[in-house]
Amino acid sequence: MSHITDSATREFIPVRIAVLTVSDSRGLADDRSGETLVKRIEAAGHVVADRRILRDERAAIADQLRAWSLDAEVDVVISTGGTGLTGRDVTVEAHRDVYEKEIEAFSTVFTIVSMKKIGTSAVQSRATAGVANGTYLFALPGSTGACKDAWDEILVHQLDYRHPPCNFVEIFPRLEEHKRRK
Repeated sequence: MSHITDSATREFIPVRIAVLTVSDSRGLADDRSGETLVKRIEAAGHVVADRRILRDERAAIADQLRAWSLDAEVDVVISTGGTGLTGRDVTVEAHRDVYEKEIEAFSTVFTIVSMKKIGTSAVQSRATAGVANGTYLFALPGSTGACKDAWDEILVHQLDYRHPPCNFVEIFPRLEEHKRRK
């Protein structure tokens, strides 16, 4: 027996998303990847809850992720930048410092999507995702193309309650159920 709900019967639920750009050289005026995410988030009907730019400093990134994960006005955090292989790329480590659970398949699906666009160069991405304090956290590469691919091919669907057979939105209420157990 199928338990898949007809997506036409579900109402859209806007999600509150914070956008973090990690860069030693960008400001709001030239943050194309952050702006790309903001435009896509708003076009999908979601709310940009906050937007910041931080330097590639692991502790500062982790502190911001923790703060947003504890903020009742933020459901999702998407960061862009700092996922590469160089010495200053510490976003993935900062995310993992905060995660309660990692969503390993996000990296795999992102790599599959990227392979279609950039071939074997996709192996250089360390995109990651996880959950902390009932908040989803996604770390995307800093390129505009990578942000478009992650949003258009993965996140726009998984952050839409109407997307069958399952999505991240429908399990929001259960992300912290372990805290209610006695």
